[in-house]
Amino acid sequence: MKRNNSIDVMRGLVMIIMALDHVRDLLHTSSLSQSPTDLTTTTPALFFTRWVTYLCAPTFVFLSGTSAFLSMKAKNDRAGTRRFLLSRGIWLILLEFSVVNFGLWFDLNFNVLIFEVIAAIGVGFLIISMLLPLPSRTIGLMGGFIVALHGLVTLIPVPENVLLKVLLSLFSPTVFPYATGKLFLVAYPPIPWLGILLIGYGAGYLFASPEKVQRRVFLKTGLLSLGLFTFLRVANLYGDPINWSAQKNPVFTLLSFVNVTKYPPSLQFCLLFLGIMFLLLSVFQGLTNKWALILIVYGKTPLFYFLLHWYLIHPLVFVMVFLQGFKPSELEFGANFGRPKTGSGLELWSIYLIWILIVLVMYPICKRYGAYKERRKEQVWLRYI
Repeated sequence: MKRNNSIDVMRGLVMIIMALDHVRDLLHTSSLSQSPTDLTTTTPALFFTRWVTYLCAPTFVFLSGTSAFLSMKAKNDRAGTRRFLLSRGIWLILLEFSVVNFGLWFDLNFNVLIFEVIAAIGVGFLIISMLLPLPSRTIGLMGGFIVALHGLVTLIPVPENVLLKVLLSLFSPTVFPYATGKLFLVAYPPIPWLGILLIGYGAGYLFASPEKVQRRVFLKTGLLSLGLFTFLRVANLYGDPINWSAQKNPVFTLLSFVNVTKYPPSLQFCLLFLGIMFLLLSVFQGLTNKWALILIVYGKTPLFYFLLHWYLIHPLVFVMVFLQGFKPSELEFGANFGRPKTGSGLELWSIYLIWILIVLVMYPICKRYGAYKERRKEQVWLRYI
């Protein structure tokens, strides 16, 4: 089966955008103390710096489901696909709690373990491996039901019972102490993100259609998603735990309107950002200009890029704090990323500059790694990174 370049272009775009959020998280002056989407403290520039990166996780998860479908169709081997999804799912979970967590916190004591998008995809692969006998569209419908209805579970009060709390963590962000002074944070509850992955799997057959069909279907789906989002959001009916409201001026009212909930991904969040993704996929069909070719370099090596970029960004935290005059004894690891409690950080313009430099540095590395994977297709381990 011919590789669908629009997937790589789309994935490359969100990998680039994702790095902006991680640079901001680790280096911005207010990232330790304020949320960029808190309308009482944010600015429009800071808000949209965060908001635009909301596109990344749902797109990455959706396309992971799509890639699983296309892989099975290309190999025409259900048993082999099941084995691969099981092994890759376990591998992603292990990576999350080792390479990714250390890259995020730089804390040898692992005082905070966080379950995020890589582990959520890993769990999704484990579950989808058991659903392979079902028709792909049935799997996609299951995903749609999860996305539409999981928000009802979050209305349940947080229980005191440990078992019930564990079950609730499948649907909603939850914190567990797992040892003295150590926390396990479920930031990406697996069930809502599973819904997006299943929808991506169910839509996989579309990516094997002629480009003209893909362009038309993705355009209509994107417009329908955004239309339904707008209807639900305007009416403040259903689909997000936080209603929008009039603010101090029209700009902040707009911010309130688009300030949808990511943790967990609400129905309105999914409609908005998957709708944007579908519109972009429509535009990216058959795109072969120089910008598309650049994005493809990143899009063909997403996990490699994801793992490595943490180890390019996080050392800059220490460069920053030492240049700002702080001493090693003042550094706070765990949730502070190795920064002092107060006083450190860079302004937003510096965040954008560092982001651009990180992305530029990653380009030749990803290009060489992608070429190596292409030359060494017989090496099975390369399929896992």
